[in-house]
Amino acid sequence: MPYPHWLVVEDERFSSLVLFNGQLDHLWHAGHWCEGPAYFAAGRYLLWSDIPNDRILRYDENDGHVSTFRQPSAFSNGQALDLEGRLITCEHGSRSVTRTEHNGCITTLADTFEGCRLNSPNDVIVKSDGSIWFTDPSYGIDSDYEGGKRRSQMGCHVYCLTVAGELIRVADDLEKPNGLAFSPDEAWLYVSDTGATHRDDGPRHIRRFLVEDGYRLSGGDVFAESDSGLFDGFRVDVAGNLWASAGDGVHCYAPDGTRLGRILIPETVANVCFGGISRNRLYICATTSLYALTLNTRGHHVIGEAVAPSDIRTSKRA
Repeated sequence: MPYPHWLVVEDERFSSLVLFNGQLDHLWHAGHWCEGPAYFAAGRYLLWSDIPNDRILRYDENDGHVSTFRQPSAFSNGQALDLEGRLITCEHGSRSVTRTEHNGCITTLADTFEGCRLNSPNDVIVKSDGSIWFTDPSYGIDSDYEGGKRRSQMGCHVYCLTVAGELIRVADDLEKPNGLAFSPDEAWLYVSDTGATHRDDGPRHIRRFLVEDGYRLSGGDVFAESDSGLFDGFRVDVAGNLWASAGDGVHCYAPDGTRLGRILIPETVANVCFGGISRNRLYICATTSLYALTLNTRGHHVIGEAVAPSDIRTSKRA
């Protein structure tokens, strides 16, 4: 059975991850630069950022309704959920990482390092121990389009906010650190470097670091090079396959670095997120639009995100 034209199989392993009769759904179209998807399982809804329009949008999976969750949003970008299901947001406008409490109040978690202002936190993930990891390139302060033009006080690095509340710089050898994700066992941290936005021969790849002693990284070899635009945000599935945004869509890589296939999207893709009842719904934030595709694999479970029915354990109450 042939696959649709927008599915490109480059390795036979990709055939087991996609569905030949799957539908690429175009869910919404009215953004300027869609980014930062985060899925809330309890309400079956997705939040994502429309950075230049300074807003966070909400897609209701139950009825397809799209509404504004927050505007202004301090030019929010990457988002994730913490261990209590609270929203963690990278804000270009405030140059900080914040947490939205259950009562709606917003708490600043990090905005300075060693006395200097952060640049513009870009993407964020939460480790199973509760620590918060984020990248801090300069995109939100390079112009007024995605934040506010400001002078950078330091380089572009990767940080970890430990469970004790200490902000640690964990990687300082990337030009423009961007998306990031852990392998399912959290032994590896993947980080994309989009330095080619500022230098023609700059990096356009994803690097892989070994995580040691909780917060220390080593290695950092190039895992994959982009041949279509730049890698931005990405997610990992339960088998450790990496689903990365690119200029022509979403590229899927096996843990050994082999590109398995591509999902072609008619817009530049910025980020992706797994959702749905079974965590097999890949939400795709492209330039102006939100797309979704049901896959034959599940996203690696992150606390606060969707739990598949087979993962649920019930107990009898007295």
